[in-house]
Amino acid sequence: VQLQASGGGLVQAGGSLRLSCAASRAFLEDDTVGWFRQAPGKEREGVSCISNDDGVTYADSVKGRFTISRDDAKNIVYLQMNSLKPEDTAVYYCATGAFCTVIGGTLLGGMNHWGKGTQVTVSS
Repeated sequence: VQLQASGGGLVQAGGSLRLSCAASRAFLEDDTVGWFRQAPGKEREGVSCISNDDGVTYADSVKGRFTISRDDAKNIVYLQMNSLKPEDTAVYYCATGAFCTVIGGTLLGGMNHWGKGTQVTVSS
């Protein structure tokens, strides 16, 4: 599967963006789709995941501000990001894999297909 993330941009703190992850084929019934991000000089971190049965998980850092959803008819997963903060600035990637879980507030995923990222910049 090929994945393409889009929707990034420059926004002021407190603003909103909606990211889209378009897949080249229908998501398989066992696909979990996740959003991850990597800021300059930092390791990649999990943001949010959605399973094939619409189970959702969020990292503590985005809970209550971000919402993940999927449209299987269009093979797209969305990430609605509200109340953005400068610390949300990163390149955002989408990926598919077998699972996501949250341990100690940190989202971890077993992902095996990754798309190219989209840059999100939040100014203060």
